[in-house]
Amino acid sequence: MDKYFLTIDNGGTNTKAIVFDENGRQLGVFAFPTMRIEETSGFHEINLHDLWDSICDAIKKAISNADIDPEQIAGISCVGHGKGLYMLDKNKQIFANGILSTDSRAVDLATGFENNVDKIFSISRQHVLPSQSPVLLNWMKNNKPDVYSNIGYVLSAKDFVRTKLIGDIFQEFGDASGNNILNLETQKYDLKLFEFFGITEMYDKMPPLKKYDELCGYVSVEAASQTGLKAGIPVFGGMFDIDACSVGTGVLNEDYFSVIAGTWNINVFASNKSANKDSGLMNSIYPTGANLVEASSATSAGNLEMTLQSLMSEEIKNANENHKSIYDILEDFLNHTDAKFSRVIFFPFLYGSNVNPDAEGAYIGIQSSTTKSAMVRAVYEGIVFAHRYHIEQLVKVLDHKPKAIRLSGGGTNSKAWVQMFSDILNIPIQLVEATEIGGLGGAIGSAVGSSVYPNIETAIKKMVHLRSETLPNSKQSAIYDQKYQMYLKLLNSLDNSWRDLKTMQEGLEQE
Repeated sequence: MDKYFLTIDNGGTNTKAIVFDENGRQLGVFAFPTMRIEETSGFHEINLHDLWDSICDAIKKAISNADIDPEQIAGISCVGHGKGLYMLDKNKQIFANGILSTDSRAVDLATGFENNVDKIFSISRQHVLPSQSPVLLNWMKNNKPDVYSNIGYVLSAKDFVRTKLIGDIFQEFGDASGNNILNLETQKYDLKLFEFFGITEMYDKMPPLKKYDELCGYVSVEAASQTGLKAGIPVFGGMFDIDACSVGTGVLNEDYFSVIAGTWNINVFASNKSANKDSGLMNSIYPTGANLVEASSATSAGNLEMTLQSLMSEEIKNANENHKSIYDILEDFLNHTDAKFSRVIFFPFLYGSNVNPDAEGAYIGIQSSTTKSAMVRAVYEGIVFAHRYHIEQLVKVLDHKPKAIRLSGGGTNSKAWVQMFSDILNIPIQLVEATEIGGLGGAIGSAVGSSVYPNIETAIKKMVHLRSETLPNSKQSAIYDQKYQMYLKLLNSLDNSWRDLKTMQEGLEQE
């Protein structure tokens, strides 16, 4: 009998349920926007009751779309955004909103911890980010002590979903190691980290750790009644989305980089090498057991969505009225313009920066003759420049370029943008057949966990299939090199001014 795998991918932008077969074919999917609550600027939360209800509905619809019997599902894995904070009380019940990875309430707090990161880098091999759970827990302790005192368990996004499926609580190694709570040498929680972040009482709130393919439990009778699944289906450790997308694109070692152009700008490679503190990069545990070196920031495709809402509301309205997508119109525009078209430089820092914690989004080079089209193309280019900035950091650690980049995320929906990635990075870009890459990574984990395949290498060979390869255009690459060097020069010139700008802005708010 054919075996199928269900992945629940709880992302920062969209949440999905996806069904795959043992050959990696995507059979059914249902997605819904992740329901972000932002009652206070920079506070990105989610109602966990509503999230679970929507996930239950998505599971039913994905199975229906796949046209399979739920009894044929051989295993389930959960995938989710890294960082953020999901809390349950001592009775394993929801009592507060979850916090998404784009939350920025603790920026100043994170900066203070990062100034002393020397004290912990040898333990966690992590820098400090505002949305890491220990930073958010410190913020809770100081700003919402009633919530903090009620915490019984600390989870990541996917671990919350798994808990709802099986009733038992675990945390997976990849998520924990990317969240500044794990000793990468011992691969255990380390009390010294909790002491550093001033949250020692949370040390005992950490769930047992599980590997990506390790059995965590079975779908409970209660979850079966809510989701339409059969009770007793095995549920495995799962992966955080960076790992899942890397596995789903077949990245096993340093020959290839995995790049995600989505809510976040994610660039990683798996290796025995480790990034040192001065590189500014992060390290975590990859499903293969290798070290995952990561360069990431909130500087990717989310900037495009926000820009289009600001600049092209009328065009979006017209496109909708004509039953078209604004992205289809922009694809035609990109195909008919090239690297020379826009003279504008865009900094994609609307949600954060990869150069300075105080840096903000900006257009530079606007004149009276500058068109909206030139500004929009500059956004596409600026996002890829931000990726290049990170990729050059990775190359410095590795000491050579990869053979190719395996790209995933929303950016892959545009062939013209994929070509721009190849031209700006001057590296071949490869895409795989599956459209839900993180979901495929989760399915690979389920296939290994349920012993359909003996190991992750075999599962990838059977389930990951390349769709296309895009090679760089040398003439376009040469032009983009000039623009990128100006991008860097402008960034460097502003490096000492971002703090002054923020101080001025804060002063205006108080007047």
